[in-house]
Amino acid sequence: MVEIEKQLKALRLNGMLATLESRVLQANQGNVAFVEGLSWLLQDEEDHRSSGLRQRRFKASGMNELKTLSEFDWGFNPKLPKKEIYELVTVKFIQNGEHALLIGAPGTGKSHIAKTLAHAAIQSFQKTVYREANVFFEDMFEAEQTDKKKRVCKMFSEADLLVIDDLFLRKKMPADAADYLLEIILNRYSKRKSTVITSNRPIEDWGRLLKDNAASSAILDRLLHHGHLLKFEGKSYRLKEAANRLSKKKNEKKG
Repeated sequence: MVEIEKQLKALRLNGMLATLESRVLQANQGNVAFVEGLSWLLQDEEDHRSSGLRQRRFKASGMNELKTLSEFDWGFNPKLPKKEIYELVTVKFIQNGEHALLIGAPGTGKSHIAKTLAHAAIQSFQKTVYREANVFFEDMFEAEQTDKKKRVCKMFSEADLLVIDDLFLRKKMPADAADYLLEIILNRYSKRKSTVITSNRPIEDWGRLLKDNAASSAILDRLLHHGHLLKFEGKSYRLKEAANRLSKKKNEKKG
């Protein structure tokens, strides 16, 4: 056992190393054939590596929380495009190089779904980058000022999935916002890489908000050519949660 453990360490087979002792006991107690016991260890190693890769992909994505559909309250907003959302979560759209625009009123679940898509992509071992829109523009501006634009553009352009969350949440856009966004979208379109953008502003307003109708038209043309446009209608989940917290505090004071 000691010699085998040394060899597993030398070969960096950490998944097998972690379960070796328990698998040996399991095999001895069950009178298991050598091949079957070996298959257990190999599966342990594969699971260990898959888990590690997912963790690295999540850390590199820029997300700070995991979201899933299991925690999403469909009953609160029954008009949401449930069928289309479930289809996107299969991540087939990433395999097909398609895009998704999630458009609707604030608090209707767009960011939750966008993060769910990013999580699903990571679980499928896709290289994923998530940025809130203001951070995306800050990253582009900073990269340009520090001669890192080529590296940052490569990261945004070559990820299997790029999520830009809450576009136009801030009314005042950076002076070069249209150029930054156009450059990345054109790159991703040519590479058939998938992009998800959420916004509470209708696409008809994008030209005015970007202060560049030509760039806006080019961006939307690429996103919608191989894309899905999902409209989010209904009440605000954030206001619902705030009301629940307020009601809970009042009840606690009464108690």
